Amino acid sequence: MNILIIGGAGYIGSHVTREFLDKNCNCVVYDNLSSGLRENLFTEAKFVHGDIHDYQALLAVMKSVKFDALIHLAASKAAGESMLNPEKYSHNNIAGTLNILNAACEAGIKNIIFSSSAAVYGEPQYLPIDEKHPTTPENYYGFTKLEIERFLTWYDKLKNIRYANLRYFNAAGYDVKGRIKGLEQNPANLLPVVMETACGMRKEMQIFGNDYDTHDGTCIRDYIHVNDLATGHFSALDYIIKNNKSITVNLGSEKGFSVTEIIETARKITGKPIPAKIADRRPGDPAKLTASASLAKELFGWQACYSDIETLIKTSWGAYSK
Repeated sequence: MNILIIGGAGYIGSHVTREFLDKNCNCVVYDNLSSGLRENLFTEAKFVHGDIHDYQALLAVMKSVKFDALIHLAASKAAGESMLNPEKYSHNNIAGTLNILNAACEAGIKNIIFSSSAAVYGEPQYLPIDEKHPTTPENYYGFTKLEIERFLTWYDKLKNIRYANLRYFNAAGYDVKGRIKGLEQNPANLLPVVMETACGMRKEMQIFGNDYDTHDGTCIRDYIHVNDLATGHFSALDYIIKNNKSITVNLGSEKGFSVTEIIETARKITGKPIPAKIADRRPGDPAKLTASASLAKELFGWQACYSDIETLIKTSWGAYSK
């Protein structure tokens, strides 16, 4: 298959590209390298340096090969920043996606895998969160992801584009075979912050609240290993092509680890002290957030294989310790 991976030089994008290359697909990566890295590119995949806001460049790459599908991983993704700078998120996530969809229609690309987010759900009304859970995002980032999902439902009806909306929970870890070296730029997620503290890039880290209604008082989250995410993309594409049907599914581990559990396990694996101080709770942080991924298992046999706490931390330390 010929696959266009938009945002394929980024943290998740590079792992997805590697998965499709391993499945003998011909891949073209289109990325503006604003957060993606050249060291995350593979020689087997053609690279086009371009921006999703450059419609003609986007269209030219889409018409350069008869693509079976495109994977859309190009978005701004910091929830906190989205509340301070919604203009950036409107421009990159919404306007940028409409460029991608319109160019795909013009180029005749009929299958799209979209990296959505569990942020579309907002405050959990029950756990684990399944795809029937109400979608009431609490940040502008989550709102943009939900709007893109809605655009895709209309392009399915009007333009016969089939899509898979993949609602990620907390992406974490690094390639289990150690083939991806580029570190996330300015991370806001827990595990890379723990790793940066372990290897001395930060003097200490903060734990936002230790008085939650959990077994150790710190927040519990569902961490999904990035290799598991990558296989989910391939399986979802296989499903929508074979069934000519669009889907929206969660990709999560169905397990939850607390902030304290992550830090303590990281201390054991890295042998580093990882200084951490307690800070105030952040507004909008629920005590616990876990996924139901049973629909992905039911539809295309997907399940998390690498999302245990030791593999998440060992593979992360393998990248950061270098």
